[in-house]
Amino acid sequence: QVLLVESGGGLVQAGDSLRLTCAASGGTFTSYHLAWFRQAPGKEREFVGAVYRDYSFRFNADSVKGRFTISRDNTKNTVYLQMNSLQPEDTAAYYCAADPINGNIISAPRYWGQGTQVTVSS
Repeated sequence: QVLLVESGGGLVQAGDSLRLTCAASGGTFTSYHLAWFRQAPGKEREFVGAVYRDYSFRFNADSVKGRFTISRDNTKNTVYLQMNSLQPEDTAAYYCAADPINGNIISAPRYWGQGTQVTVSS
């Protein structure tokens, strides 16, 4: 069982930056791929980006358009989502997810955090 705890959300203005943090516990961190998803009110949950065990990464280009970066620190069991040039349409609850390396982190993560709210005002 993996426990994921997100932090770093908040209320910001358009153009600002935020860094979300997800701390993992209860498993062998390097045995998991990690990802960030988000869900805006009235919309389906959306894949934002994933970072794999080997530190390679993948983004949903349509939603983040080169503004976000994702990284992981295997010494701290932590994954980060750096969000720059935030826009009101980035307003959502952001969720950290983890899946074993033989799974599919993008379509069916096994473990989820509780989410952290990001609100971007115009």
